[in-house]
Amino acid sequence: MNFGLNTQKARKNINMSQKELADKVGITQSMICQIEKNLKIPSVAVAYEIAIAMGTTVDELCKGA
Repeated sequence: MNFGLNTQKARKNINMSQKELADKVGITQSMICQIEKNLKIPSVAVAYEIAIAMGTTVDELCKGA
């Protein structure tokens, strides 16, 4: 799954910092960093909140390369 890399790309495309995303989702900046590095896999609920915060879908964030 490319969720981490796709999250990072989507976040950078809208010029949002990890801290801004974390604040919108209600998790820590450290957790966003770990997700983007594929060290942690978010729950479905958190993945949904990440997608909503960036104006995209979980499906888009899960797509392959």
